Amino acid sequence: MKIKLLSSALEDLYDGRLFYEKQGEGLGEYFYNSLFSDIYSLTLHAGIHPKFFGYYRMLSKRFPYAIYYKLEEGSLVVVWRVLDLRRNPKKIRQALKPR
Repeated sequence: MKIKLLSSALEDLYDGRLFYEKQGEGLGEYFYNSLFSDIYSLTLHAGIHPKFFGYYRMLSKRFPYAIYYKLEEGSLVVVWRVLDLRRNPKKIRQALKPR
């Protein structure tokens, strides 16, 4: 399977990286690498996760983040958002609305 990250997902990753880098030197890089490892695992495990708000939701293994994605024809995984689960659920739902 191929993976496509939308700009919204890349922005989420960048924001998370900045947040964790402020918490401790090198932590932002660790966050970034961990989340990309989780996203890469979708090449094998896409479609097995439960759906929330119309998206498949995979939980990160090391951080309180969720990867929201959809499956498209031609074996394509489209990652829409990578959101912090400590947010208000209403804000998560709003972030997942199509623009």
